Amino acid sequence: MVRLFILLAVITIGSSELQAKGDVEFGEYLSNMCVTCHQLSGTDNGIPSIVGWDEEAFVKTLKSYQAKERDNPVMQMITEPLTNEQMEALAAYFATIKPVEQPD
Repeated sequence: MVRLFILLAVITIGSSELQAKGDVEFGEYLSNMCVTCHQLSGTDNGIPSIVGWDEEAFVKTLKSYQAKERDNPVMQMITEPLTNEQMEALAAYFATIKPVEQPD
């Protein structure tokens, strides 16, 4: 009985960890709407870089735009239709990209 409980706990914890990770390929597919403005190189020319972010911080930021807690009408409009799965996928994809070192 104890073994069954431990096995179920491990499966539950393991599956929740898998669900917390976004699908990188799906994120890349969705990223076109982001890279229209945000540079994949990580260059910040008035529009903040979104590459190399921590996934949790990325999702939290998107959700704050979606909830209109952050004031940016463009980002509010873009994030409005996004699902949690889509936000997690975008976060996973952009986390894999490292900013290009900018010359001084």
